[in-house]
Amino acid sequence: MAYSITQAVILSAGLGKRLRPLTDNIPKVMVPILGTPLLEHHIRHLKLHGINEIFINLHYCPEAIQSYFGTGERFGIKIQYAFEKVILGTAGGIKNFEEKLKDNFFVIYGDVFSLVDYTNQKRAFFEKIKAVGMELIGDTGHPYDSDLVEVDKNLRFLKIYPKPHTVLPQKYKSMRSIFIFNKKILKYIPKNVYYEIDHQLLPHILNQGEYFYGYECGEYLSDIGTPERLKAVEAYLKKIKNQRPSAGELQ
Repeated sequence: MAYSITQAVILSAGLGKRLRPLTDNIPKVMVPILGTPLLEHHIRHLKLHGINEIFINLHYCPEAIQSYFGTGERFGIKIQYAFEKVILGTAGGIKNFEEKLKDNFFVIYGDVFSLVDYTNQKRAFFEKIKAVGMELIGDTGHPYDSDLVEVDKNLRFLKIYPKPHTVLPQKYKSMRSIFIFNKKILKYIPKNVYYEIDHQLLPHILNQGEYFYGYECGEYLSDIGTPERLKAVEAYLKKIKNQRPSAGELQ
């Protein structure tokens, strides 16, 4: 079976307030990780796994992204943009590209550094029955401020528990913000309205009886939303720098 997914949406409209002064004049997806913008890391890593068309939503300092990446030609891919005058949220940002998206596509939060093996995630997605989507899930050391989900033995989503929590559910996994969506899911996203994936879209499609699954893996993933987390990502990359390169390692 061919596990063909060639498109990805990278959500890049965030303001990056917690990273200031680093983000005084650039979006947080342009913050350098070991000298290279985070968004470039995303693009190069996605390309390694067969993605050749990328869609990027813009809001804060959009020219910083567009002037650096252009059409994507120098990276060997095609990039298209959508500017949001008012931020539309994680799901609303995807709706911008509805007419251009194929049957299945990745959705990546731009402020997360990822070495996830997307080829394996594709394979897991296509092996699921009636899947309209899939999200990376896993264990967490900070469950009280994480979005949590209960899954069955096949990792099908059963119930979502949005953060914050005063009491933890009996069984849960952390939701880790790397997605594959089937285009069918877009019909559940309203146009020109602020709409979030984890807090609004996914609970709604579960109530509609749709099949949405989790995916677990051991590859490195971390958000860079604070200076401390940014430093931790850079420290990890320096640590693995001299190790044998893998499919997910930086080129």
